[in-house]
Amino acid sequence: MVPRRYRLTLRRLLRHFPAVTVLGPRQCGKTTFIRQALPAWTYLDLERPSDAAPLAADPEARLGQLPGPVILDEAQRVPELFPVLRGVIDRARHRNGRFVLLGSASPALMRHISESLAGRTAFLDLPPFRWDEVSRLRGVPGLATLWFRGGFPVAFLERSDPARQEWLEAYARAFVERDLPALGIDVSAPQMRKLWAMLAHSNGGIWNASQLAASLGVSYHTVNRYADILEHTFLIRKLPPYFANVGKRLVKSPKVYFRDTGLLHHFLGIQSPGALDTHPARGASWEAFVIDHLASAFQRAAPGSQPYFWRTAQGDEVDCLIDRGTRRVPFEVKLHSSPTAEDAQGLRRCMRDLDLPHGYIIYPGRERYSLGQGVIALPAEPLLARPESVRGL
Repeated sequence: MVPRRYRLTLRRLLRHFPAVTVLGPRQCGKTTFIRQALPAWTYLDLERPSDAAPLAADPEARLGQLPGPVILDEAQRVPELFPVLRGVIDRARHRNGRFVLLGSASPALMRHISESLAGRTAFLDLPPFRWDEVSRLRGVPGLATLWFRGGFPVAFLERSDPARQEWLEAYARAFVERDLPALGIDVSAPQMRKLWAMLAHSNGGIWNASQLAASLGVSYHTVNRYADILEHTFLIRKLPPYFANVGKRLVKSPKVYFRDTGLLHHFLGIQSPGALDTHPARGASWEAFVIDHLASAFQRAAPGSQPYFWRTAQGDEVDCLIDRGTRRVPFEVKLHSSPTAEDAQGLRRCMRDLDLPHGYIIYPGRERYSLGQGVIALPAEPLLARPESVRGL
């Protein structure tokens, strides 16, 4: 059993809101996390007819019968519930910490929340395992294990590479053939699967919907809609460019990354750590892994932080720029073991253009050291083992 480190965030939100909605990809461990964090709460699984039917028949009466605060798993399955929840909350608006809703970010769930629970629920995004959650497990030799396997609990805890690949393939098939229809999302399963695979091969590249549409033989609008679905279900990240009035025309399209590198490696046919070591996509995979973990770390340490990338039309680039509102922190992600001052050229241009005092190179080494002019090389493993330390960056 892996203890999740989001309990403090959950408790803080429950102190300030009547409801908390926990979102994340399928099979990331939402149900396990909530039942461990709130063992005394009443739990209803609305995919189970015996739990859903009484609630659908008379939501207000059923909620009144339930003892104590309530967890509603797959809440979008009972749309009749949401207006009633709004009324129950508003009758005692001063009482916080009464409901937890679980689900993927389906159109139905988000529509019900926006229509009925706006201002009444906070959101907690739960990703697959993070390094600070698994770094002390027996049999996990280093950060590279999480990078290769990915963070989905079943995939990460499975020590057999062939068995892990079987699970990842089953996950991908179930997502396009079963999960999306169950969420009320109408797509062509073969086309969605092809697009997902194409995005794996262009992981870390600039989004080009027209090119992808031509390759798939579908419309520009279809490709954009399918990509939005993958983004809203937490499977890819569209990292937007950072805009500032610095007198240069910046790139305007987002970059696209896989959120989970285990799934990325499956789509790329990388079936062992040794195969990853020699694969040409290794650098882009490491970049995706570090950026996703950095974004999670800042979101936990400084809620409201937003990740971007910075790139000019002249080719100057920084992989990740975190905007904390009052501060901006630029990061370059490198895979080699000893970054040099030459690796920091784009970082320094970004710092100069945005008037930033410090920049960081994240790399898979062990030593923190200065590269001069405000640039610091940070080893990834200790940084991600203590994500709260990003507050000091």
